[in-house]
Amino acid sequence: MKKAIIWIGALIVGAILGLFGIAWLDEVMNFVATVYTRLFQLLAVPTIVLAVITTFATFGSKGSGRIFGHTLTYTLLTTFAAAAVGAVLYVLVAPGNLPAEAINPQPSSLTPQTSYIDHIISVIPNNIVKPFFDGNVLSLLLLAFAVGIGLSKLPESENKTVVVKFLVGLQELLFLLIHWLIWTLPLGIVAFSAQLSAQVTAGVVADSIGKYVLVVLGGNVIQFFVVLPLFLLIRGLNPIHVLGRMMPAVLMALFTKSSAATLPVTMDTAENRLGIKKNISRFVLPICTTINMNGCAAFILVTSLFVMQNGGTILTWDTILLWILVSVVSAVGNAGVPMGCYFLTLSLMSGIGAPVAILGIILPIYTIIDMVETAENVWSDSCVSAMVDRDLH
Repeated sequence: MKKAIIWIGALIVGAILGLFGIAWLDEVMNFVATVYTRLFQLLAVPTIVLAVITTFATFGSKGSGRIFGHTLTYTLLTTFAAAAVGAVLYVLVAPGNLPAEAINPQPSSLTPQTSYIDHIISVIPNNIVKPFFDGNVLSLLLLAFAVGIGLSKLPESENKTVVVKFLVGLQELLFLLIHWLIWTLPLGIVAFSAQLSAQVTAGVVADSIGKYVLVVLGGNVIQFFVVLPLFLLIRGLNPIHVLGRMMPAVLMALFTKSSAATLPVTMDTAENRLGIKKNISRFVLPICTTINMNGCAAFILVTSLFVMQNGGTILTWDTILLWILVSVVSAVGNAGVPMGCYFLTLSLMSGIGAPVAILGIILPIYTIIDMVETAENVWSDSCVSAMVDRDLH
């Protein structure tokens, strides 16, 4: 809560500074915002790659029995549903483009002249080093997925343990750097907010961002109150009863903005209020906290479509379907990354040359989006554990 108050204060200060219209102050804010954007880009790509590899590498050690199979099935179904809801809402609401001076667009690799087949081929790497130098995040995701699954299938040995520990150690180092960056983030929020308020006189900024926020939050609300309850009803569970029993965990997730921090409460609530068997809750919920990211998948998809559209990409249904798949894989790999959805989206957009400056415009309102998404993620975790418990008992 203290962090949220500081961020909101930074947002207000930045908005006031931007309204002054002082040239030298605007230049300073632009400089600070650019520095933060570059630092985000620096950490984002290695973070997402290591998160995906370590997440999938631990699949084998977490078991491959019936419980894991049911958990993974429901996780993928609900995550795909969340992304699909976001895609449909995006098409229906159709957010407009921001003014050119607000985004400084760069040429996108997804130009109208690039065919869908050509883009798919460009994602498949033919050199293991080149995607890292080019920042081709789609290729890196493919490599990370393959390496992670490969590690999970290797027989337990000293060599495997050393490799996994090395990767986890690198991941912890990156998390430390990210925590340092987030500690200084109020300064970045002031700069980004000042940029936004200086540009809001164009009118289209507020309209465009407003529709974007409507799609993101609207998708979360539909997933929370409609889609997930339908999953429960299909499995013969009363969604009102399940939500009522799990409300303490959902509310804690809303204010902490961390599924991992909420996990002890989620497990205690599931066992003692909802009556889920301990062998189910203590196996399913830690896995879901790692890989079940409904809100993140919707955010990645909607934000990616919005940024690509502003970069000149024509959003065909083929492109939307491809990015539904990308968003689901990315969300599943979003294990324990602070501000994970934001970093994942930034790295994906940076990798295809889309105008990542838009992520700076979104950042001041991300704290609110993050609260809603985390509550939805924990609610989805609760639904999955309840459905697995019903299936196996």
